[in-house]
Amino acid sequence: MKHYDAIVIGSGQAGTPLSKKLAQSGLKTALIEQRWVGGTCVNDGCSPTKAMVASAKAAWSVGHNKKLGVVSEKTTIDFKTILKRKNDIVQSMRKNVEKGINETANLDLYYGSASFSAEKEITIALNDGKPLVLSADQFFINTGLKPRIPEIEGIDNIEYLTSTSIMELSEIPEHLLILGSGYIGLEFGQMFRRFGSKVTILEASERILKKEDKDIAEEVANILKEERIEMLTGSKAVKVEKTGNHIVANIESGDKKTTIECSHMLVATGRAPQTDALNLKVTGVETDEKGFIKANDKLETTAKDIYVLGDVKGGPAFTHISFDDYRILEENIIRKGKATITNRLVPYCMFIDPQLGRVGITEQEAKKQGLDFKVATLKNDSVARSIETGDERGLMKVIVDAKSKKILGAAVLAEQGGEIAAILQMAMMGGITYDKIRDGVFAHPTYAESLNNLFMTLDE
Repeated sequence: MKHYDAIVIGSGQAGTPLSKKLAQSGLKTALIEQRWVGGTCVNDGCSPTKAMVASAKAAWSVGHNKKLGVVSEKTTIDFKTILKRKNDIVQSMRKNVEKGINETANLDLYYGSASFSAEKEITIALNDGKPLVLSADQFFINTGLKPRIPEIEGIDNIEYLTSTSIMELSEIPEHLLILGSGYIGLEFGQMFRRFGSKVTILEASERILKKEDKDIAEEVANILKEERIEMLTGSKAVKVEKTGNHIVANIESGDKKTTIECSHMLVATGRAPQTDALNLKVTGVETDEKGFIKANDKLETTAKDIYVLGDVKGGPAFTHISFDDYRILEENIIRKGKATITNRLVPYCMFIDPQLGRVGITEQEAKKQGLDFKVATLKNDSVARSIETGDERGLMKVIVDAKSKKILGAAVLAEQGGEIAAILQMAMMGGITYDKIRDGVFAHPTYAESLNNLFMTLDE
């Protein structure tokens, strides 16, 4: 049995940099990866999907450019080239990640499935078919999430798509039915609509994006409807079956029952933690009822010297949060610090077009907490830069503390919504009050300059 100082299970955006840093600090380290290094972000999530989103935006721009006086007589979607570009990006990033791992002294990379066989011992079913047993003083779990498949009659008898398999399609779906209106569902829905698919989105709740404020969700819905994306809220699939080359879904919308025939069905109803195969019961590591690993604010599990990073611990499932988990453990394990996840800001961006950039609390959360707050809103048809570029969709919304004037949260639905939200996040990090931004001098004409007018609405 080979012994290590540290073993990291999973090479995602937390596990990879942590394993390298542990090894560089002098600890003999092993990194175990079941499939490909880089995790969901590199292989299935951020990088490949945003590459395809860029192609979809270019397709949309052809029609949009007519209002700018630039007319193209013919548009052709070369899906083969789109896929090749996406795959080339993934391969390049994956190769660079693996190169960095292999060039790190004191770090061994194993490809296989890991399962605990004792408190401080794991057995790896190597991808070449051989078993390998390793022990370590410390373990770090970064196994991430996988698509959660709902219990629908007949679903095991059809070839449904997930967020992973949909990117391997060799053809554009004729009619794509999407179960779920979260980030995955909306991003893929808009993408394939722009590639030419008919798209129908089913959402069981009364509205999409129920964690966002109602006005933001309604604005997103209106934008997608303008692109002729059909959205059925308060609706769920109760039975699916294969009929020839198509899928027929039986839909319930309250008391109403209908059927939808589609060529492809994407399941985007959430993601589940990859903990089942780890055999955590032998370690003392506890999970919640959904399988997420329990941890304190220092990312320590219920078992001594076993830590958890990234999506598998529950909470916000974002690459940048996983990377921050790595920074916290680097500080605490290597530098013997006392870093925690308590009160950290959680920014995120949904890459529909226009983007929805978010940070901090929503208006509905502020009300729930009973806070004394003000709300500043500004439609993009009042923003000079939006008017000049011909894209006036969306709005900006910021929640501020009524007394301290500090920013509590922001939602920016705009062409560069993620970037504008980042500006507001920096203000939150620095304790800059809204009046300082209101009176700040920003270059004209930029999207950032619109923050002047946004906060002027609080003085009306």
